[in-house]
Amino acid sequence: MPAPFTAARFTDLVDSLPATVPFVGPETQERARGRTFRARIGANENAFGPSPDAVAAMRAAAAEAWKYCDPENHDLRHAIAAAHGVAPEHVFVGEGIDGILGLVVRMLIGPGQPVVSSLGAYPTFNFHVAGFGGRLVTVPYRDDREDPEALIAAARHESASLVYIANPDNPMGTWWPAADIVRMVDAVPDGTLLLLDEAYAEFAPDGVAPDLDPSDPRVLRLRTFSKVHGLAGIRVGYAIGAAPLIRSFDKVRNHFGISRISQAGALAAIRDSDHVVRVRREVVKARTRIGAIAQANGLVTLPSATNFGAVDCGRDGAYARRVLQALVARDVFVRMPGVAPLDRCIRIGCGRPEELDILAEEFAAALAEAAAG
Repeated sequence: MPAPFTAARFTDLVDSLPATVPFVGPETQERARGRTFRARIGANENAFGPSPDAVAAMRAAAAEAWKYCDPENHDLRHAIAAAHGVAPEHVFVGEGIDGILGLVVRMLIGPGQPVVSSLGAYPTFNFHVAGFGGRLVTVPYRDDREDPEALIAAARHESASLVYIANPDNPMGTWWPAADIVRMVDAVPDGTLLLLDEAYAEFAPDGVAPDLDPSDPRVLRLRTFSKVHGLAGIRVGYAIGAAPLIRSFDKVRNHFGISRISQAGALAAIRDSDHVVRVRREVVKARTRIGAIAQANGLVTLPSATNFGAVDCGRDGAYARRVLQALVARDVFVRMPGVAPLDRCIRIGCGRPEELDILAEEFAAALAEAAAG
């Protein structure tokens, strides 16, 4: 008689974690609702799309999809290095910032080790900290911005190996000038690495992205092709940092993680600076329109250096959630922060003009429904 089947034995850590996805995607909601959204303006995607050069490059690369990708990401890594004026040994290419965050936590955080972030900041980072057994320590936002001084103080108090900040910020869209980030780097405690998430840096005004020495072992800068380059679907991001840290990624990374098609698209995108200028111009127009729609309904939008606007609904999180639900019911996909007091806002992406027309048509009715409770 065959032995009874024994289920897979998870580690104690994995067995203790919930099976969860940090973001409920619009596709998940569309399947549940049985219809698509008319305005997809909730995921901070670049609705204006990728460079035509990138599309052409990916189309050409698709014919050679039978080949493995270059596991060294050589051409793309060198192009990124040239674009930032650094040596290639300071550049690591990974599966989006999300994937890079996971690798950093895996390399530097063991069970029970403290990691510092802001309460309500980007949840995927928290997901990785939990997944590798780290202990998350959070500090509150100050005036709707992450608080560099409080983050550094907590890192010093906890002897944390990692401290995370996004500049410009997600989910609020706010930012700190470059000089404040430089002071934060200078204050990083010995043995701590600052993760500086700059996913939205290309949308920010001059004077936000600091000029940092890529050899500085205290900071790792993170960038992405998902935002201004309009390539969220191909999952390519990169890190700029000290060469010994960059080399260490080879110990843990998926060496075939960036597909041949993704490499081709990202390489063409970073070479098309004209497209970046066009996207920035469209984002400014859309951000201005979001502010005008909010103002027409008696609300304000927080100043933003990103491709979205956080609209302050003027009450508490429960009310803002009703506004969000009323918009979703009207086929307008938006999101909101998950932690008070940030959750008094809803986050609206810089969609195409026709999508913002739909938002303008539906916003007043959604607010009225939310007010009725």
